[in-house]
Amino acid sequence: MESAPDHIIRWVGANILPHEADLRAWLRRARLGREDVEDIIQEAYCKIAELSTVEHILSPRAYFFTVAKNIAFMRIRRARIVRIDSVDEIDRLDVMSDAPSPERETAARHELKRVMRLIAALPSRCRQVFEMRKVQGMPQKEIARVLGLSETTVENEAAKGLRLIMRSMASEDQGQGSQKELKRDAARNQ
Repeated sequence: MESAPDHIIRWVGANILPHEADLRAWLRRARLGREDVEDIIQEAYCKIAELSTVEHILSPRAYFFTVAKNIAFMRIRRARIVRIDSVDEIDRLDVMSDAPSPERETAARHELKRVMRLIAALPSRCRQVFEMRKVQGMPQKEIARVLGLSETTVENEAAKGLRLIMRSMASEDQGQGSQKELKRDAARNQ
């Protein structure tokens, strides 16, 4: 077997090795024996070291856990005596990914649309200053120069925009809470 290129060894050291303790604990929760856990981890390192490239790996932690999970399943399938609780435990364990879940992505998109709608509803000058300061990240001094305003006015408009957005969000959240309470009360009274 050919040894892994240096760049892959460095990548494994920087991106995979930090997750070894978590993987070990994760495999133990699956009720695998200590020797099995060590063998699975070693084999996972070998599989990753055999890769010709690692550029396709977007989440090293999730990749490491998935490789180990697949190795554990292969070992269980090959075993003559299989503890059914081990298979069940491994199957129920979630691989922790660095990437957000689809639910989180959807919620984040919804929240972004909400904030964009609230920014669009700000008074014109306030919206313009808020977008330049908070969205584009321009310095106050630059905004003041571009818009022909004092720095104090820019600071006040940005603060006003933030205050208005926060109030609107609180009102909407409170309104949603009230709607949920009304639905719950209606359901109880049926």
